[in-house]
Amino acid sequence: MAPTHSHSHGLTQGHSHGPATPHPAQAASWSILRMTVLARLGAAVAVSAGLWAVVWLAMR
Repeated sequence: MAPTHSHSHGLTQGHSHGPATPHPAQAASWSILRMTVLARLGAAVAVSAGLWAVVWLAMR
């Protein structure tokens, strides 16, 4: 039987799991997959405009 691996992450409650067992997924507070198509398109346009602004400033 393999020994269990126990460690703390600075939380008040400890946990232990086997060394080959990954941590369970945590709930994401924000996800692009939950955005509407229009919100995704708007975010893409905003990111694109920001990158073009960097290019424009670099070429000045």
